Amino acid sequence: MLPARLVARCPSAQLIGVATTHEFDLEFSKRSKDGSGKATLVQSNDFATPGALFEIPKSELNALDRAEGAGSGYDRLESFSVQLRQNSEKVTATTYIASLTDVQLKPFDWYLALVIAGTQHHTLGEDHLRKLRLHEHVIDDDHTRKSRQDAMKALSLHKHHDHNRLLRNSE
Repeated sequence: MLPARLVARCPSAQLIGVATTHEFDLEFSKRSKDGSGKATLVQSNDFATPGALFEIPKSELNALDRAEGAGSGYDRLESFSVQLRQNSEKVTATTYIASLTDVQLKPFDWYLALVIAGTQHHTLGEDHLRKLRLHEHVIDDDHTRKSRQDAMKALSLHKHHDHNRLLRNSE
């Protein structure tokens, strides 16, 4: 959701607006190559989950598939229903959902900070921020990890120079 992170993968991405998916909850239960938990939506009748909806040209979809791991951990769903905040219109979107989940997984600190930064950037609500901050996470001590370095760069471009502050509700 953080624009700098998405634009690094899909330079032509354009924000449409904030949208909510109903009957889905957000978990960090998708196993990453590095063993940590990554975000995925899971069906749940009791939840509505906010997010940011972007328009991405078809010419950049393969790059996004590679970044998201489509076919190797995530399935790309082409007909996913969301409701736009600005006018309550229901639209069909594309999203990625984990093909297998493990609720024992935890996200790395920097990854959870990325999700929190995106939530703040798009003003998805204090309730959603509180819920994110309650997620257990693990500290990634591998400062040479490319995904960590890319995340820190994206956070820095959005003026978040200390990812731990995002986790603690200090920004």
